[in-house]
Amino acid sequence: MPAEKATALVVRTTDWSETSRIATLWTREFGKVRVLAKGARRLKSNFDSALDLLTVCSIVLLRKSSGNLDLLTEAQVVTRFPQLRANLEALYAGYYVAELLSDWTEDYDPHPVLFDEAMNILKDLGSARTLSTEQATKMRLTRFELVMLRELGYSPVLDRCVACDRELNGQRLAFGLAAGGILCSSCQPAERQRRPVSTPAWEALRALDRSESAWQNAWSPNVRSEIRRLIGDYITYLMGKPPRLLAYLGN
Repeated sequence: MPAEKATALVVRTTDWSETSRIATLWTREFGKVRVLAKGARRLKSNFDSALDLLTVCSIVLLRKSSGNLDLLTEAQVVTRFPQLRANLEALYAGYYVAELLSDWTEDYDPHPVLFDEAMNILKDLGSARTLSTEQATKMRLTRFELVMLRELGYSPVLDRCVACDRELNGQRLAFGLAAGGILCSSCQPAERQRRPVSTPAWEALRALDRSESAWQNAWSPNVRSEIRRLIGDYITYLMGKPPRLLAYLGN
């Protein structure tokens, strides 16, 4: 069985025995992989601290048959984000990113764009220079969520009515959770699972979806709170349950 190499983000770990650990890793090359790291709990382990949560590491693994854990043979630290520990809001956001990658993706379904976006948000969350406020943290997180939704095939329709495909101009808007996008006033009565959307929040969502840097704009507190609630509700609907860390992110 040939060994395979990858770059991985540690998104979950669980003790498996007195000496070993099970880790969920999100890799650029293979997507999510679940591995058994034998001896990882020993004081002098070959893995050292490479399997700490939110650590980026270079790994070597042996692929097992379907239904079995892969075997992790090497893991060396590439990048850490120690600045996250200095900002509780940013740390919770980082844990939330890890939870989504762990719980909402399939094994061996690679998305290099999503991996790169995860790296970028963790760098931004850990940077005091580019992300110094709680408000910026929330909007940066929304940008990550929109990229993830697009990569997983759940990107919300924001430019036209998701139900009738009409243009959206100067009318009362809503977001259809089941429909997966913005609804015009005429189509809203047919959609029970919907949330009202203000025009400023709609415009901000479109900007965040299109631009990598729009999260840095000076959005109003009301817009930030409305977007966080809306995207949180949408992800909760799609997953069938609220992510555990969602409650710690605030509005």
